[in-house]
Amino acid sequence: MIFTETPIAGAFVITPAPRRDSRGWFMRTFDQNTFIASGLCGNWVQMNHSMTTQPGSIRGMHFQHTPAAEVKLVRCVAGRVFDVLVDLRPNSATRWQWFGTELSAQNGQMLYIPEGCAHGFQTLEPNCELVYCHSAAYAPEHEDGIRYNDPTINITWPLPVTDISERDLGFINVQ
Repeated sequence: MIFTETPIAGAFVITPAPRRDSRGWFMRTFDQNTFIASGLCGNWVQMNHSMTTQPGSIRGMHFQHTPAAEVKLVRCVAGRVFDVLVDLRPNSATRWQWFGTELSAQNGQMLYIPEGCAHGFQTLEPNCELVYCHSAAYAPEHEDGIRYNDPTINITWPLPVTDISERDLGFINVQ
């Protein structure tokens, strides 16, 4: 695995190294020892799988407050998405900045999102599936979000927005 740090401290794009042969390929998407040796979370307590049917759909921007703040590891297993994180950490040099990257079933890359960052994505084609690993259990009393089109953050989404939930539309701007 190759760990490439993003401009947001503690966030990484992780590229697995598939082994190919006449049968196809095999790749390790998580190795606890490798993650821990790289200074990353190696303990996942919850895994979620989502499917979004329509291109241009947005899910996000979600996070959980302390004491349920969580690290996320996100991987696209079908289709292509533009995956985004926003740094919300009060003492971070990159507070209110965002980073986005394309995750796809084809490139196999994952996005590692540290505590204190919001996460969301936009689908780039039909029937996209994402698998998320979480370092903390879902805690509805600590869940929150910021608006996908917050002018302070100013995320550049690649497609016009075609669908977003009422819940996600109800999130407020950061300032």
